[in-house]
Amino acid sequence: MSDMSASVSPAMTHLVPLAEVDPNKVTPGVLGFIVFAAMALAIWGLMKSMNRHMNRVSFKEAPDPEAKSGASAADSEDRRS
Repeated sequence: MSDMSASVSPAMTHLVPLAEVDPNKVTPGVLGFIVFAAMALAIWGLMKSMNRHMNRVSFKEAPDPEAKSGASAADSEDRRS
């Protein structure tokens, strides 16, 4: 058992420097949160607007009578040849 605790202590000393906080590092802070929140609200508003506009679009297309008669005439000509 004593061997196990001896091997753990060097490993723990290597992790101690990783746990220290460096005050010189740049962090996002309050300004980063405000920018992120503003971007999230803008995206939410854009998605809501897009959903409203997409609901107004009618995807059902009325059949074009000229295209139907033209296609049937072309089909009949192909069958004759």
